[in-house]
Amino acid sequence: MREVSAKGGASLKLFHVSDVHFGAEDPAAIAWFSERVADEKPDAVIMTGDLTMRATKDEFQRGGDWLRSLGVPVTLEVGNHDIPYYWDPFRRFFAPYQRYAAVEQMIERPLELPGVTVVPLKTTARAQWRWNWSKGRVSSGSLKRALAMIADVPKGNLIFIGAHHPLIEGGTTGTAKTRHGDEALTALAEAGAHAVLSGHVHDPFDVPVEREGRTIRMIGAGTLSKRTRGSPPAFNEIRLESGRFVTLARTLSPEAKHSITSPS
Repeated sequence: MREVSAKGGASLKLFHVSDVHFGAEDPAAIAWFSERVADEKPDAVIMTGDLTMRATKDEFQRGGDWLRSLGVPVTLEVGNHDIPYYWDPFRRFFAPYQRYAAVEQMIERPLELPGVTVVPLKTTARAQWRWNWSKGRVSSGSLKRALAMIADVPKGNLIFIGAHHPLIEGGTTGTAKTRHGDEALTALAEAGAHAVLSGHVHDPFDVPVEREGRTIRMIGAGTLSKRTRGSPPAFNEIRLESGRFVTLARTLSPEAKHSITSPS
């Protein structure tokens, strides 16, 4: 468990979920998460991308219906699986967001809650100068938009950045290899961000990084899909109390709740 402080006295609970991959979702994990939301009533859900598996209209519809059924505020980042695949180049390049109607109101939605602001940061790209387009990229425009939103955050709020790809590697088996991520992390820390919440690698992590004389945390959520890697289906619980926050991994396993430890 890691703890960071900021000004303010709000008491909140956020659920950070990622990589549900409708089309390859784990029904038991989906039902478990829904039950946890219904029973524990978090103040918001931060979904950091890959809601779908192949970006089909049906997958977005099912994913959107599920997110709306939670009955709490939701912000949704776009993951690499939420853009049409390479074998549909016309749609990928010219109409990548055409099938988003079911979730349009949630995508890159800033959240303003007592004592905390969630700022979106797009890390996906339609094309890149490398073979693997699933990896992350922070464009100058995306970073500028995030920094502009940070500048308007109420003084004393904790600032969480929502992104799909980790900006730097978090010590997991899966990698993001996010281009311009390191520079973006430095700029976000300098602007006052406290944590970057992400997904993509399908395993939870919490890594403190020193930048510009400050500590900014890289926090990754697991997956609620069948595509698990080093851990069982999982999401993160972020507790905020009196201007401080802690992160717990919640897993669909006998060890249902535990702290996330950083790699040595």
